[in-house]
Amino acid sequence: MKKIALIAFVAMMPLNAYAASVEDPVKAVMTIAVSRWQPESSGTDYFEKPHLDANYSKAFVAVYHQAEKYPAYDEGGTPFDYDVITNGQDGCPLKDLKIAPGGEKDGVTAVDVSFRLWDCAETAEDKAKISELKFDVITEDGRPVINDIHRKTDGKWDSLIGEMQETMKARQ
Repeated sequence: MKKIALIAFVAMMPLNAYAASVEDPVKAVMTIAVSRWQPESSGTDYFEKPHLDANYSKAFVAVYHQAEKYPAYDEGGTPFDYDVITNGQDGCPLKDLKIAPGGEKDGVTAVDVSFRLWDCAETAEDKAKISELKFDVITEDGRPVINDIHRKTDGKWDSLIGEMQETMKARQ
């Protein structure tokens, strides 16, 4: 009888309490990106607490903390002198944001993101430009976290982890 009661209890518990979506940390980061590019932005950073610990893997956080020792500006701050999600310093409020899980390989799920950053530009060509990202999401401590971010520039994919490592080498 206790066994039946336990099975009934577990069956009634919400399933989302057990499994988070691989999209969740990406959605959290993209919510910050959307907010940052609004005219009345709060200026929240992708890597400030609690976002860093909540959305990124331990390996990503370790590299980021090492890279923080080499800030982009003499006054300190982050290792970046640009927005790492939009891959630039200028832009417009993000439009047509799409987030879609891709395939999984060797424990890494790619989450594809696209958006238009230049909707306020003067030319139709600039307005139509689509920015693309790929987030590597892994499961760590039972929850999905971002292990790397790739931006597509000039038809090639880069790695934010790789960029931080190269920046540290160059600034040492």
